[in-house]
Amino acid sequence: MRRGFGQYVKKGYGGSATATRRLGSTVQTANAMYSALSGGATNPFSAPGGPLDPVLIAGRSADEIMDAVVEAVRPVDGTQDAEASRAAIKDALSDVLERFPDADLLDLQDEQRELAIERYVAGDVFRRFELELGKKIYDKAPDATTALSRLKEVREYVRETVAASFRQLRDLGQQLAAGRVMQIVQSALWDAHQVFESYAE
Repeated sequence: MRRGFGQYVKKGYGGSATATRRLGSTVQTANAMYSALSGGATNPFSAPGGPLDPVLIAGRSADEIMDAVVEAVRPVDGTQDAEASRAAIKDALSDVLERFPDADLLDLQDEQRELAIERYVAGDVFRRFELELGKKIYDKAPDATTALSRLKEVREYVRETVAASFRQLRDLGQQLAAGRVMQIVQSALWDAHQVFESYAE
């Protein structure tokens, strides 16, 4: 599985550097997502009349708030990449609420926001892979259950690798913060894709 994913990065994307560049929209979306999940006056989405205006979304359920965040951060544009990103955002927010049931999605604490960004990035990387190779995995599997199991294995591998890349950056003192999100996410993507590609050797 690792070797196959490595070949996907090496041949499908042309290597880790090219893969990172081609995921530029992931970096931009992560930056917008970081802002949307931050409380205070600096959040452009929560301004009066904005898509995440606290007055307008007061009383909404967690699921409705997640949908509002998705709409604000990654509007529909008719592309498969956008749909993949939108699903990855929703999954990431669900992961945050699973770990932190009392979290305020529109004013997350640092640890919660970092988890959201990390899970979004991993989810987007996996969903791009699924878009391109998911059908082949289903076609080559003896049955649907096996195909789903293989995709789940790939998803967990991507999640663990991306998490390790973010963790390594934190250990080096590179924390997610306003104004540095794009740089950190790009570095994490580059590091993760290097790991992926190394298994293709």
